[in-house]
Amino acid sequence: MTFKPLDVERKVLTILKALNSLPGPAGSSRIAQRMKEYGYTLSERAIRYHLRLMDESGLTELVGNRDGRVLTEKGRSEIRRALVKDKVGYAINKIEIISYRTSFDYKKRSGNVPVNVSFFDKTSFKKALQAMEPAFKHGYCVSQLVAVAEGGQKIGDVTIPEGKTGLATVCSIIINGTLLKAGVPIDSRFAGILEINDNKPTRFTDIIHYNGCSLDPSEIFIKAQMTSVREAALTGNGGILANFREIPAVCLPVLEEVQEGLKSAGMGGIILRGNTSEPVCEMAVDPNKIGLVLMGGLNPVSAAQEAGIVAENHSMSTIVDYHSLIKYTEI
Repeated sequence: MTFKPLDVERKVLTILKALNSLPGPAGSSRIAQRMKEYGYTLSERAIRYHLRLMDESGLTELVGNRDGRVLTEKGRSEIRRALVKDKVGYAINKIEIISYRTSFDYKKRSGNVPVNVSFFDKTSFKKALQAMEPAFKHGYCVSQLVAVAEGGQKIGDVTIPEGKTGLATVCSIIINGTLLKAGVPIDSRFAGILEINDNKPTRFTDIIHYNGCSLDPSEIFIKAQMTSVREAALTGNGGILANFREIPAVCLPVLEEVQEGLKSAGMGGIILRGNTSEPVCEMAVDPNKIGLVLMGGLNPVSAAQEAGIVAENHSMSTIVDYHSLIKYTEI
């Protein structure tokens, strides 16, 4: 079969995006698995063929004999210049994929939980934990449960680079995924900076809509140093990462059951729940819908960044087994 140039370009872009979303070198099998999550099926043989061509074009490079490929700077630049319609809405697609992959059952306390993975320099991880403690302690997190791995080890399907320590924090998509399994449709609208005054959420000061964004908004806010999570935890006043969702009002009983079930399993995430058709934190809600304000899972990591400890963040990056998580105090 002969593909049109646009077909080939889209395959290459999808492979590039898959590589970009997989921390560390990746081979054809991991790339094929990630492409399936994007709704694109391509055989490992075909992927290897395209990778060889991409190597020749300088978009990717082989690392070792078995570790697979990584993106070059040219490859990352190509993603930034990718087809506009392929880039717009990437964040919302990622949410939908990870929601579908979430299988946690709070009644059985088993299944897969969505997590963000952050890479810290191994030498600074202890200081990072100290900086993150106020956020965990005062509830500026989806859960106090985390996972930790050293260089060469894995968290889910994410390989931790050598010289780094990986920290997995539970992602707010646990709400999306659990509600989805319970038959509740949920509309993920945007992420933003939520203003905290006297320990109470008041309003969103900055927002980025998912359906018009090619990156996770939380990563953008952290890189732009727009948060003040530590201040919010220590003084009761600041700006934290939060997300806005909507569900049909008729689903409220199911939401309440899910919320209590997750809480009993050590996971929360819902900061505020509005009334039918009424605004929440000054944000309008559609008719016959209920607005939900969810805690951003990367708030503890953002607190470390505010203390001058930089991490490489990969939000909504993978899923892990619930039983692999431990309390942050046990690290």
